[in-house]
Amino acid sequence: MGKRIMVVDDALFVRVSLKNMLTEAGYEVVGEASNGVEAVEKYVQLKPDLVTMDITMPEASGIDAIKGIRAINPQIPIIVCSAAGQEHNVRDAILAGAQDFIIKPFQPDRVIQAIKNYLG
Repeated sequence: MGKRIMVVDDALFVRVSLKNMLTEAGYEVVGEASNGVEAVEKYVQLKPDLVTMDITMPEASGIDAIKGIRAINPQIPIIVCSAAGQEHNVRDAILAGAQDFIIKPFQPDRVIQAIKNYLG
């Protein structure tokens, strides 16, 4: 085990493409969320081993969700996958507790390598 992932993005097509990518690589996508509030709620329910997180989402940003999830589990690896590659977003995500920041449109190899760094 140890390969359960939750995908958080407000765009359905991004969640689907990440889910397909991760499933093909042998990971189990245990849940999805479309905003920061839902991300924290689903994290509590599902207890995944890793979370992929978008930054710009309705209701609560990815930064807020990272802080919320980190408050529950400071050890959880969170990998940001976002088009919002401005320097302040990268800095804010890392300060909030993200381990890695992947810019959209992402390369599948880059995403899988980032996840392997934390889950093997």
